[in-house]
Amino acid sequence: MSARRAAQETKRRERRRAAIVAGWGAVTDNLVLRNLCGRSAPDETDVVLPREAWAVVDSLGTITPNHEIDGATADGWAWVFAHLLLHLGLGHLDRDRLVEADALLPDNTIDPVYAAACCVAVNRLSDVIRVGQPLGWIPELPPGDELELTRHWREEGVPPQLRECGTAGRGPCIRYAPPSPYATLEPWTDRFARGLTHAASTAMEQAAEGHGRVVHKRALREWDRALAWFVSSYPLLGAVAAGLTIVDDPEIARAWDIAVAAVSPEHGEVYVNPHVQLSPEEWRFVLAHEMLHAALRHDRRVDGRDPYLWNVACDFVINGWLVAMSVGQLPEGTLYDQRLAGLSAESVYDTLGIDLRRARRLRTPGGRSAGDVLGDWLSRPDADHRRQSRRGASTPLPWERDDRTEAVDLDEFYRRALTSGLEYHRANGRGLVAAGLEQEIRALEHPPLPWDAQLARWFDEHVHAPETRRSYARASRRQSATPEIPRPGVLRPLELVPRATFGVVLDTSGSMNAQLLGKALGAVASYATARDVPAVRVVFCDAVAYDAGYLPTADIAGRVTVRGRGGTVLQPGITLLQGAADFPPAAPILVITDARCDVVRIRREHAFLVPEGARLPFTPRGPVFRVR
Repeated sequence: MSARRAAQETKRRERRRAAIVAGWGAVTDNLVLRNLCGRSAPDETDVVLPREAWAVVDSLGTITPNHEIDGATADGWAWVFAHLLLHLGLGHLDRDRLVEADALLPDNTIDPVYAAACCVAVNRLSDVIRVGQPLGWIPELPPGDELELTRHWREEGVPPQLRECGTAGRGPCIRYAPPSPYATLEPWTDRFARGLTHAASTAMEQAAEGHGRVVHKRALREWDRALAWFVSSYPLLGAVAAGLTIVDDPEIARAWDIAVAAVSPEHGEVYVNPHVQLSPEEWRFVLAHEMLHAALRHDRRVDGRDPYLWNVACDFVINGWLVAMSVGQLPEGTLYDQRLAGLSAESVYDTLGIDLRRARRLRTPGGRSAGDVLGDWLSRPDADHRRQSRRGASTPLPWERDDRTEAVDLDEFYRRALTSGLEYHRANGRGLVAAGLEQEIRALEHPPLPWDAQLARWFDEHVHAPETRRSYARASRRQSATPEIPRPGVLRPLELVPRATFGVVLDTSGSMNAQLLGKALGAVASYATARDVPAVRVVFCDAVAYDAGYLPTADIAGRVTVRGRGGTVLQPGITLLQGAADFPPAAPILVITDARCDVVRIRREHAFLVPEGARLPFTPRGPVFRVR
């Protein structure tokens, strides 16, 4: 080898080593993984790894990186090391776990199927504890814990896209090393739990300092210990607890009439009343209650209902789950009724409507007549009386004072926190999970379709466009790549064929939002163009009905002139459209309104397009699509 090539090789080796050292430094700076780094570090051994392998780890914590990989960045190595450390922290190399999964082969090697299942669990948790950048594209991860996936894949085989989701290529990135009989080592899972607790405590202290308080100079309060307990000992809600901040400002509790606690899911803050005397077990119950409110996004699911009664209904359901799972101790005066066990929040809400006077006297942790879920409905015009019911109308909450902007997709965070927490909870046998709660968490894994996709599906079902027919009697143009293959052309029918259409009843009253109009009409125009609908019958409605006739598809979104801006009366427009001689009897009707309208009756297929959170003043018979 020439001197020049030797110098180049030396520089490449130095760059590789620098990337490894920088990646390991990023891992050791992480509060969650720091405790796992004490007994493990990248080791320069004589072990030869496969060419495609980045690194492996054994049960003693020895990490062996591949120093021959070129182009590896510090972020990539940080992700690799975090992946391997999470294997240790989740107990994947504990001998008891290996024996239970029948994953330890006679030569002390790891079953590749079990290793692939463990990598799926680690990648699922890596989305919550984000360190570095993944090496490549991470495929969609299937549900189920490591043992369930191992049993299933031993029968069906490991999916091809999941065979290389570890750090050792197609081989296992975890190895078993028999421990020394004279060594007494702390379990990896315990070290990982202490790291989670420390990270949660540090996050709470930093958040409290941001509110002008110095928490590290005083002892932790009972609610701080309760939150730390969830992070360290209750994996179902551990990730959610790590992402929430406790605000124990007595001025906020007094001004907003918070009896015990309240939560703002949109801003990840739990407000507690520091003057309330509760036992540690009761604080665990209260915090679990508020965390489930936030993680299940009960503030977004009001859906036009009375916010306080919806809050009460959710309280009954959550408290029933927590009592069944024996999480903490039910505080005195908390809403709980065994007869409502197994019901959803929507069903309980309908039950409360039987006796509204009694329901409004019920007390939530946030106080009487003021729920413990703080959401954007407090600032809506139709909720001024509810906001005034709290003396804190003139005392802003921290997130109102700071005017912060949230850069994290909260729905995604809560979804991943709950689903990964459920899998880890199941895998470690940490206790019972209520059936209703598990069903709601499983439902989060399959979020509903966006409103425009649901609307397009409804159009496909009820707007029957003529199918294009092709025939070899009329040959199409041949592709230049394969001129020898003839292809059929579109057959133009000689007889008249009715074209597909539908009707739009558009609320043009003064309360309609221009943004709602733009989104709704844009979606309608896009669908009509894609499905070759030549024209749409449009009727404008406010105080009276204005028949715009058939409008070309291109005019719906861009050049439609909204004529009326009076009150909202939709029934005359619907009656006009249903009785029009030139409107097909089978054509459906789409009603676009802000839900501040009269009671309508439609005698054909129809649907409503309303803004999110709006509630129609009647029980609709057709589907309701909510625009976000």
